[in-house]
Amino acid sequence: MTTSTSTSRTLSHRDRSVLAAVLAGRCEVAGGAAAVLVIDGLGCCDQFAGPRLVRAGLIAPPGPTSAPARLTATGHALLAAA
Repeated sequence: MTTSTSTSRTLSHRDRSVLAAVLAGRCEVAGGAAAVLVIDGLGCCDQFAGPRLVRAGLIAPPGPTSAPARLTATGHALLAAA
């Protein structure tokens, strides 16, 4: 997915905060398409944030086991532009 103006307009403050936490190395993700997101050792209160950001191409798709979450190049660019 490419970054578009409409994507940056629909990115919520919460999504930007999650992306910033991923960039800071504070997140882990697991579960394949379900993308269970853990921030600072706690499950993300927005259960849809992980899958939404993975589908948007902003967080790299997770494997089946828990691993550090990583921003994609698009995620880096969108966060830098915010």
